[in-house]
Amino acid sequence: MATSKSTPLFGGAITVDLPSTFSDVSNIRQVPDHQEVYLDSNGFASVMFDILERVGEAEAATDEQALKYHFNDIVSGTGDRTEMYMPGDAPLAKLPTTRALTLLATQHPTTKRNPKDADFTVIQLILIRLVSQETDVVISVNVPHVPGENRDQDVDVTAEKMATAKGIRDQILQTFEVRDWGLFGQ
Repeated sequence: MATSKSTPLFGGAITVDLPSTFSDVSNIRQVPDHQEVYLDSNGFASVMFDILERVGEAEAATDEQALKYHFNDIVSGTGDRTEMYMPGDAPLAKLPTTRALTLLATQHPTTKRNPKDADFTVIQLILIRLVSQETDVVISVNVPHVPGENRDQDVDVTAEKMATAKGIRDQILQTFEVRDWGLFGQ
């Protein structure tokens, strides 16, 4: 993995390490207050952090169902074909008593409007359930494969993109830290 830097989110209330090539999208376009978005300046990968109201039992009786609820909220309406793999628990190094879940998915456009559109996107989704704060933190690591990006025919592009997304996901799980719980209105 490339070098990383500690990145303050939501005014420094949360910190996380991201690859040093990732830049804050709010420097070039408006981003909603409940969201932080970072884009890789060397490619097309992105990381999106959303602070959302906790999904209740009416919508999702279990944490696993809440993970799928948030995932479906992200991908629904795109018309793309989506495959979901390996949902499960993931430890947060700096919040060891907080429940976090992850899943891996690939999203394939059913139609390409532009030849430079991604062939597919690998998505690593992290759901952090903050029970006392009635909050779900949803983190989406998105690593698209753009045609012509990799000319080496011997490379398994899907495996390469999955490894990149997993590396970023693992770095987030190791370094995600809440520094100001007042962010959640507590």
